[in-house]
Amino acid sequence: MAKRRNFTDQFKAKVALEALRGDKTIQEIAAKYQVHPNQVSTWKRQAMEGMADLFSRGGKPSGPSDAEIKELHAKIGRLTIENDFLAQGLKK
Repeated sequence: MAKRRNFTDQFKAKVALEALRGDKTIQEIAAKYQVHPNQVSTWKRQAMEGMADLFSRGGKPSGPSDAEIKELHAKIGRLTIENDFLAQGLKK
């Protein structure tokens, strides 16, 4: 059985952008990058659908940044320790 190939996001974007330009056919693009034509069509469709979200957000990422996530995890840790400490004080 053939092993599945994983493609990077940059590679998918590159192929989808070339398909969106329309300079070459889907089959030509698929042959150039050695992927199935259906895969090129799927990436092209996903790119077109994702563009509306990009412009609706004003180019900002939809979720929290990595720094915000780290800060929130640290806060959760501090609050957990405080709750445990206070819970032990109530037991006495």
